[in-house]
Amino acid sequence: MDWWVWTLIGFFFLALEFVASTMHSAFFAAGAFLVALLVALHVGGPMWVQLLTFTVFSLVTLLIIRPFVVRKLKLSETKVVDTMIGEQAILMEDLPPAGVGKAEMRGSTWNARNVGETAMRRGQRCTVERIEGLVLYVRA
Repeated sequence: MDWWVWTLIGFFFLALEFVASTMHSAFFAAGAFLVALLVALHVGGPMWVQLLTFTVFSLVTLLIIRPFVVRKLKLSETKVVDTMIGEQAILMEDLPPAGVGKAEMRGSTWNARNVGETAMRRGQRCTVERIEGLVLYVRA
């Protein structure tokens, strides 16, 4: 394959990385650019060698370098934008111990689970202990 085809493949993977931003496609772009350089210097070899070089280089860099890049760029960390733990919610229905119902907080209706030992009444204020998905775990 010509060097410019490998360059186009590299730019395709690079554009894919900009869209995904997961640090997967960038290593395949690097592999394509390496093969494009080798082919331009007339040391790329036949097609099977080019494909093998592309595959091996891309996978090796993906498996070895990606963990360091992900740690450095902090891509695996979940960022807490706003925590609601410790805030007050108002129950919209009675909640027995370990019961599930509805609560209102910040103008939105949430599913709420009573994690306390005492029953709670409708209209009672409760404290949010933790949040999992769309469920508030509350205590009187």
